Amino acid sequence: MTTIREDDFIQSIADAFQFISYYHPVDYIKALGDAYESEESTAAKDAMAQILVNSRMSAEGHRPICQDTGIAVVFLKVGMNVHWDTKLSITDMVNEGVRRAYAHPDNPLRASVLAEPAGIRKNTKDNTPAVIHTEIVPGNTVDVKVAAKGGGSENKSKFVMLNPSDSLVDWVLKTVPQMGAGWCPPGILGIGIGGTAEKAMLLAKESLMAPIDMHILQARGASNHLEELRLELYEEVNALGIGAQGLGGLTTVLDVKILDYPTHAASLPVAMIPNCAATRHTHFVLDGNGPAHLTPPNLEEWPKISLDNNTQARRVNLDTITPAEIALWQPGESLLLSGKFLTGRDAAHKRIADLFAKGQSLPDGLDFNNRFIYYVGPVDAVRDEVVGPAGPTTATRMDKFTEMMLEKTGIIGMIGKSERGPQAIEAIKKYKAVYLMAVGGAAYLVSKAIRTARVVAFADLGMEAVHEFEVVDMPVMVAVDAGGESVHQTGPAEWQMKIAKRNEENTHLGYFKS
Repeated sequence: MTTIREDDFIQSIADAFQFISYYHPVDYIKALGDAYESEESTAAKDAMAQILVNSRMSAEGHRPICQDTGIAVVFLKVGMNVHWDTKLSITDMVNEGVRRAYAHPDNPLRASVLAEPAGIRKNTKDNTPAVIHTEIVPGNTVDVKVAAKGGGSENKSKFVMLNPSDSLVDWVLKTVPQMGAGWCPPGILGIGIGGTAEKAMLLAKESLMAPIDMHILQARGASNHLEELRLELYEEVNALGIGAQGLGGLTTVLDVKILDYPTHAASLPVAMIPNCAATRHTHFVLDGNGPAHLTPPNLEEWPKISLDNNTQARRVNLDTITPAEIALWQPGESLLLSGKFLTGRDAAHKRIADLFAKGQSLPDGLDFNNRFIYYVGPVDAVRDEVVGPAGPTTATRMDKFTEMMLEKTGIIGMIGKSERGPQAIEAIKKYKAVYLMAVGGAAYLVSKAIRTARVVAFADLGMEAVHEFEVVDMPVMVAVDAGGESVHQTGPAEWQMKIAKRNEENTHLGYFKS
């Protein structure tokens, strides 16, 4: 009988969450590197380049890939012959490991977990509790898979109860475009089929723990129905032209993973959960011989990419910017921002809205007039850092506040990730403002552009407090111009047509060759 010591298990959990905070799985890096090499869309290629450079920087600097260091997810398969040397429950040990990982002094991770989610939404401060799935299996080892699941991708999870005769492929192809770009493609789609509602969701999440092997599957061909389905969905989803960051391009997904389970004759439960550009997971097995040993990847596996294509970017001084200047910016144009802007996301926007609703003014020193706001919740700084990784959060969550902010605070621009919805685009057009997009999944890279940072208001909100950042040459793209044109609408539409035309030509060539 194997004995698993408390300290070994807790330390292994802690080490694993630190490990995945700064090391992408190598299979993801190789797949993204291949996609980068074959990408023809300039905007998508640049976005992938930033993600790859950011990934290498994080691996070298042992700092988070993404400012959203995720909610902790743990899959456990506990052998029936395992003996535990502890007085704690398995759940308590997992949570202690998460607590240690997220409070690590050399690499503190952002605490994003809130208690009472439908109530006061108070931050637990240590990112606990984890979401734990435990299975008791034959054997004398403990098999552990851990993942850090970011909110941007988790929020795009979908579930449907199809009729048994309905087309799963049709549902996926209808649903993926509705997910927008907040899940930070290119990534992986996890699909669970069958069982019951909760089983399908669990299958979808668990499928994301597997390595990327689409290139292997394409080379050897399908050997069963699920592999045929994976290949079909991979081709069809990429043919949608959504592309990296939703900007339009050849690659939207790097892989499609599917797990299934027997289901009721009257049912076809289907769940779909995406993994984003900050795909983070690892696997280890404890056999009683001490804590897990996680081998760092060889950095030679990362493609050597230089971000030297900003020579044509428009340089912008945020401290002197005027509405007349931003009216000249074109959709899809690259900018390098320098100067000062304010930050704010969900909680800050709600607090501002509540103040205005009560007829109260903004706190002293908080002045948005003629300024930009960056949707971000940064990681705490360490050592000589001004701020920790500080990539953008999903802008669509702020759509309902956009008109209020433009009308009452005087902001002239916003910075975030992903698309804006019709409500926000209409407000941007009405007030002749602008929305700029930074690359999701490049948080450490973005932080290097930040020269100073200070809290301006709502300090009690922690990472959601309003900060003032001073930046030098922060790379962004004009995503919605002052006239209301959105690259997240025009880009995918353009590339869907290009891909369809190419596929049609290839089909005709194949026909005539035969």
